[in-house]
Amino acid sequence: MNLRQKLCDPFGGLRTETADQLEQIADEFAIEFIEWCGLRTVQITKSEWANWLPNADGSLSTKELLQIFKKEKGL
Repeated sequence: MNLRQKLCDPFGGLRTETADQLEQIADEFAIEFIEWCGLRTVQITKSEWANWLPNADGSLSTKELLQIFKKEKGL
């Protein structure tokens, strides 16, 4: 089940615009929470990030990490 479904199912479905807004709110909250915890960017070794971002310099923003997480979890 993806994030959109998890947000909409309790309400029996929602309009596309509402679902988009809820997903954006959830993403922003997740990013703000991890930054509040003190994690601004993550230094990842080349072998760890090579599969995600082959041209990256090893530094991933919290937003990039969230997108990777969502992709891997099918959210």
